[in-house]
Amino acid sequence: QRHLECLLKQWYQRRVRGERLVLIFTEQSLYPPYHYVRRVPQKIIHCFTMIQILQLVALCLISFGGSAYLKMFFPFVIILLMPIREKILPKIISERHLDALDGEH
Repeated sequence: QRHLECLLKQWYQRRVRGERLVLIFTEQSLYPPYHYVRRVPQKIIHCFTMIQILQLVALCLISFGGSAYLKMFFPFVIILLMPIREKILPKIISERHLDALDGEH
């Protein structure tokens, strides 16, 4: 239950509106005073954003792909997002930084 809430919260919060994407093109001294920007290094924020963009591209390729067989894998890819977040991302980004990026205090 907590994992699903975390995923939904992550997509629904301000990151969905693209504010983190704008940070890629913004000079670090001009960053807004969001709590995760002050607690997470710029490199980590950009890495996390790129991983999410890759996941979004994969979902779009599967859902908008021309093959009906490819579209059948969409639910499985959605289900795979949870193990990616819980098992693979903590090996790339520290748990402390992930908590800040997720908005957990």
